[in-house]
Amino acid sequence: MNSDSVSSLVSPVAASASTFDQVVVAASADRPVLVDFWAAWCGPCKALGPILDEVAKARAGRVDVVKVDADEEAELTAKFGVRALPTMLIFRGGKVVDQLVGLRSAADILARLDAHLSTAA
Repeated sequence: MNSDSVSSLVSPVAASASTFDQVVVAASADRPVLVDFWAAWCGPCKALGPILDEVAKARAGRVDVVKVDADEEAELTAKFGVRALPTMLIFRGGKVVDQLVGLRSAADILARLDAHLSTAA
């Protein structure tokens, strides 16, 4: 019954240059935020989508998962030095604390996120 509404609450959200500070930087003061830089033409990015849905559900309420379209948000992509897609950056306390490049498994992503959860205050 409520599974659709619950799923929508824990699915990755999109960020743009205008929302990035609120959705990523401010949120990372309380919890790790995983930011996926992707593009529609990128095959590995498409394959990563369902994996990130799984990650978001597995750590709902403890980690935020945010997607940034690297083509539409070229300024953000350049600001963070993203040169390959997909690139995932983990933010904590408003700063990049980890980076994963390329297609990764849910277990790998969760392990990296968990390392930053355990260092959370």
